[in-house]
Amino acid sequence: MQGKGLITIVAIVLGLICLNELLPTWYAGKIEKQATAIAGDNPEKYQKEIARLSKDTLNLGFTELYYTKAKDKEMKLGLDLKGGINVLLEINQRDLVNDLTNYSTNPILIEALNKTDELQKNSTKSYIDNFFVEFDAVNKAKGANLKLADPEIFGNTNLSEIKFNTTDEQVKSIVKKRIDLSVGTAFEVIRTRIDKMGAVQPNVQRVPGTARISVEMPGMKDIDKVKKMLQTSAKLQFWEVQQIPEVAPYFQNIATAISTKGDSIGIAKNTNFMSLLQLDKLRTNGVASVKLSDTAKVNKILNSKIAKSLRPANIKYSQFMWGYKPESTDANSLVLYAVRGNISQKAPVDGAVETASIGYDELSRVVVDMQMDSKGAKDWKTLTEKNVGKPVAVTLDNRVYTAPNVVGAIPNGRTQISGNFSQEEAKELVDVLGAGKLPAGAKVVQATQVGPSLGQESIDAGMLSFGIAFLIIIAYIIFYYGGAGVYAVIAMIINLFYIFGIMDSADATLTLPGIAGIVLTMAMAVDTNVIIYERTKEELFAEKSILEAYKDGFKHALSAIIDGHLTTLLTAGVLFLFGTGPIKGFALTLGIGILMTFFTSVLLSRVMIFSRLNKGKKLSVWTAPTKNLFRNTWIDFIGKRKYAYIISAVLTVISLVSIFTSGFKYGIDFTGGRNYIVRFDKDVNAEDIEQNLVKIFKTENGKNSSVEAKTFGSNNQLKISTDYLIDDESLKADQTIEKKLFEGLKNNLPANTTLQDFKSADKGETGIVSSEKVGPTVADDIQTHGILAVVAALAGIFIYILIRFRKWQFSLGAVAALFHDAIIILGAYSLLHRFMPFNMEINQDFVAAILTVLGYSINDTVIIFDRIREYLREKKSSTLAGLFDDSISSTLGRTFNTTFTVLLVILAIFIFGGENLRGFMFALLIGIGFGAYSSIFIASAIAYDFLKTGKEEKVEGKSSTNKEVLASK
Repeated sequence: MQGKGLITIVAIVLGLICLNELLPTWYAGKIEKQATAIAGDNPEKYQKEIARLSKDTLNLGFTELYYTKAKDKEMKLGLDLKGGINVLLEINQRDLVNDLTNYSTNPILIEALNKTDELQKNSTKSYIDNFFVEFDAVNKAKGANLKLADPEIFGNTNLSEIKFNTTDEQVKSIVKKRIDLSVGTAFEVIRTRIDKMGAVQPNVQRVPGTARISVEMPGMKDIDKVKKMLQTSAKLQFWEVQQIPEVAPYFQNIATAISTKGDSIGIAKNTNFMSLLQLDKLRTNGVASVKLSDTAKVNKILNSKIAKSLRPANIKYSQFMWGYKPESTDANSLVLYAVRGNISQKAPVDGAVETASIGYDELSRVVVDMQMDSKGAKDWKTLTEKNVGKPVAVTLDNRVYTAPNVVGAIPNGRTQISGNFSQEEAKELVDVLGAGKLPAGAKVVQATQVGPSLGQESIDAGMLSFGIAFLIIIAYIIFYYGGAGVYAVIAMIINLFYIFGIMDSADATLTLPGIAGIVLTMAMAVDTNVIIYERTKEELFAEKSILEAYKDGFKHALSAIIDGHLTTLLTAGVLFLFGTGPIKGFALTLGIGILMTFFTSVLLSRVMIFSRLNKGKKLSVWTAPTKNLFRNTWIDFIGKRKYAYIISAVLTVISLVSIFTSGFKYGIDFTGGRNYIVRFDKDVNAEDIEQNLVKIFKTENGKNSSVEAKTFGSNNQLKISTDYLIDDESLKADQTIEKKLFEGLKNNLPANTTLQDFKSADKGETGIVSSEKVGPTVADDIQTHGILAVVAALAGIFIYILIRFRKWQFSLGAVAALFHDAIIILGAYSLLHRFMPFNMEINQDFVAAILTVLGYSINDTVIIFDRIREYLREKKSSTLAGLFDDSISSTLGRTFNTTFTVLLVILAIFIFGGENLRGFMFALLIGIGFGAYSSIFIASAIAYDFLKTGKEEKVEGKSSTNKEVLASK
């Protein structure tokens, strides 16, 4: 056999590489199992055992293994398998533009920025691209003819490369590069902060083409701490402070306005605003001391249009900021400060910190000592000289840490922050300042938290479904193909070994959808072997020798296998290109699996089989019960196509009616919002809890927010979704929602459960075991990318089929069948989402399921089309209809075996794979079943109808035109 030596060498080398990559994972797992066996559930004892066992090494000759290094190199597990936190940070690009324009107050610039902010909510384009479009539009509408190089726009000292004669296109290029550099700086700062947090195997990546940074931290539990650490800009600012005499008249005017116009603010008219401020309790340089429970109400009043319209000239640009935390003298109140702002709201001192360290003041209280950079030191000296005897506020991310009176000018840039810190809080602040400041503010636009117990349950469910599916495939393929089936199983095992090894070497992360991708890859491997063995059976029935039959079987099957693999690979590529998070993991695993399947099931399997046959040994390709299955089966599919058209039309109409009338249950991936999976110590009623939560989650205008509670898996577990505060992506909003959720569920929780316990449930505990947040801008991007993925996949498949089969009729039939399958699945989800006991949301996973179905459906179609093309070339029937029926009937064995095996695999995952995969697998169950149906009754039937030329159907006849139409080159 040609290439036998090369294939063997490649297989051995690839095997050794994979073995070397997977050994660290095996060794780290071995050490951890030993530590767990000794320590049990005691975390302190576990760490001691790990430290002890880490001293041991394992010398294998070609490599030496020890725990610390093995842990660093082990295969990465996703959050759904290991537990942990994933956040998607977005750098505020308006801040970057403001910085590059030196905080210009040009009205055209401000209007363009405001319009860009609105446009960005529903746009997938970058912020800066949208800004340039809006700037041009506003500039033209105002007739200003303002150039981007104008000193009031980008022609300032912050962008020295821009001159007065720099063209707008050149300015755009310069600004884009500077913004990209700034996001790169933010990326480095974020990565440094994560290192300081001690995260194990963190994954930090920039999202290409955006100002977003994805951060994955397996094993981390405190999501509030992570969000705070990552969102803090570390932009230390110093402001002049205004005191009670300047602000009190304004507060009095607000109090009067509330008594007459409170309703328009959303506040009761009898609200005593001055009482809320508790001025009699004030002991600092602030302007109010407000109870923690009243801070939201005071914020609402001060930020109302009425309050802003009442501002006198002396506080027109003032900013009201809260203290970092309550004072030690009053733990239930927060101090409100008024800092003197300006039209650009640029702080008098806005400098980076060169060094920061923990220190202690004369009363042994914890403080943070800092040394500013040269510019900050110079500005600080000017500010302190100007304000001797007056208070100056030290702020970090619009929170006042301290506001002491200035005793004298500070010339050297050294200063101190005191804020009633604990040792841990001071360390966090030092870590943030020491990592450097972000070039602009950052916000968490998407977040996922998975508890370790849920992660372990996902691993158990995934491995169980994986094992069952694998056993089903082994049993079925050996039962059906006998000895040849054994070689297929060997190739499949090698395939799995390669997939895991390559993923580990590529530093890819294994997720639950990734495990599903591996299981489906096994089904693809079965399909490859089925195609080869079915063709081999045909050659044996033609009375060829066993050696010749296998040779021709591999030869004739190759075209169909390549077509099937390439179309599925195309689908995986589209998924990876347009998908995010779990979809990318699924696509990567599927892509690697497809490539390895071709190598093992076609090339390596061929080497193994012919090594046996060339020694004169026989190799059966059937068993007694399966030898003649489908052998003489012939069905008039084309003659029955009109009945299929009617059935499909009825199902399509029902689906479309349901889609346009009932719609879907959209997941937060597409709508934005928050999901919480909450576990209880007893069974709970989802409807009762939902009604209770609806009362609690009310908006400021008194209307109810959307809240849904649904049983998730077992009856003691709920999935709770809400769009409450959907536009507020701050940490405070997250904490507010978690607090309200706790209050609404308190009666169903154990009596001693605290808010902190509820927020971070661990093994066997009640509370939140998983949470997810998707901001509206991210949801819009996911929805757009999902639609693009489906359209791109259909377009790619159409073009590929056209190129391969050289007839548009085949492409039309294939794409029509795919549309048919997609509509049927969408219709099923629209009709059934209210009744099924598992999640049937339209989300990222559903898009992945649709595209997977398209890949498998087109694979079925390609096999049939390939046989039609072969029969057209060989003129194996006297009529076109007969030729189509012969082609479809001859591939029935392959269609049944592949569809049946894949459905068994999917059913195993659906039943045993855990709640997270049920909705995904249900879509595949419907799709694979209808995919097999549509390949025969839609794709082939439509191709036939459009290939017919008038009434003449004979393949061999007098009509030269007809011959020309039917000939396949």
